[in-house]
Amino acid sequence: MSYWFRASRKPAVACAGAIAFVLGSASMAQAAPETPEPQPPASMSDVGGARLAQPGVQSDLPPGSPPPPAVEGYSWVVAEAETGKILAAKNPHWKLPPASTLKMLFADTVLPKIDRNTTHQVAPAELRNLGEGSSLVGIKENETYKVEDLWRGVFLRSGNDAVHVLCAMNGGVDTTVRQMNERAKQLRAGDTNVVSPDGYDAPGQVSSAYDLALFAREGLKNNDFRSYASTKVADFPGVAGAKFQIQNTNTMLGQYPGMLGVKNGYTTNAGNTFVGGAQRGGHTLLVSIMHVEGKGKTYEDTGKLLDWGFAAMAQAKPVGMLVEPLSAPGDKNDKSTKAADGKPGDAKTAKASSASDDDGFDWVLWAGLGVPAALVVGGGVLFALRRREGGSGVRFEDDILP
Repeated sequence: MSYWFRASRKPAVACAGAIAFVLGSASMAQAAPETPEPQPPASMSDVGGARLAQPGVQSDLPPGSPPPPAVEGYSWVVAEAETGKILAAKNPHWKLPPASTLKMLFADTVLPKIDRNTTHQVAPAELRNLGEGSSLVGIKENETYKVEDLWRGVFLRSGNDAVHVLCAMNGGVDTTVRQMNERAKQLRAGDTNVVSPDGYDAPGQVSSAYDLALFAREGLKNNDFRSYASTKVADFPGVAGAKFQIQNTNTMLGQYPGMLGVKNGYTTNAGNTFVGGAQRGGHTLLVSIMHVEGKGKTYEDTGKLLDWGFAAMAQAKPVGMLVEPLSAPGDKNDKSTKAADGKPGDAKTAKASSASDDDGFDWVLWAGLGVPAALVVGGGVLFALRRREGGSGVRFEDDILP
């Protein structure tokens, strides 16, 4: 299935002399050589299987089977959500800036801690330390919001203002960052280091396509996470009781059949990042893809990988696994005492963490009932928040660029 995205058009103003100069110079100019794609590090993690530590595209298909499609992106993963089998991958453990896909880990960490019906009046201090050019849902100081509205602001508009308010309700940004890093360890996401809870570029903040797939898989077990991620349009509280409409920046919702979320992102350092999940024929596939430079290519390439995965899943042998989380200390039902490659898991490293309310979630039953399909309706609208004029060189547009 193909996707198209309309690029923004800006009026061009130029004098005739400037046009003549450009045209006259064009014949003498030589095309600049294309910048080669950076290579992955020589050593990468083998969590989930030895082949996942190898550079380049990994797949195991019968002779004559179509290979995974050639797509942009420094790294990507195609995995079955139900079984954790990785059907194909490219540099899945390459540590890269995650942009706002990191908000999935934020939700995995904080969403189960605060009741969705709780209300909160926003203090001015809670909105002071937002990164320049941050994507915002439009939260106003001294206004009162329900927690469920704040989460819609996080998932639909990727609002860093909503993230910071929820952090305040969770004990502060520093506390939330610490808990997110603990949660990453509990999910066995060893490539991830959180510095900024909203995904805003920060020195040392990294994740991987593999870890992002873990975050999405865990999050989609939670009813509220799943509902927010698949919501296309919602009314958001404004000033003095007024409401305004917000729409999900994930425009694959409503365009790709069976799409059920999950999260997109963009920063200058991260490029375009995306994790998408879709169901078809009783199966749910996850695709995570990082650092796509081409405008409008991220959704298109995600669609290609999903199409390939659904077609290949019957004959493709897994090249690795999405590992199961470590259980909290004292949990007798720890499923992670052995890693996917058969090596003993390090259960001693488990951190206490609030689990989602649906840890026993049945993926097959959910897919059979077609619940996500019922939640995915209508068309999508793309929003990009531009860097403020005269600001720093970091641009934060928390959406796939058109």
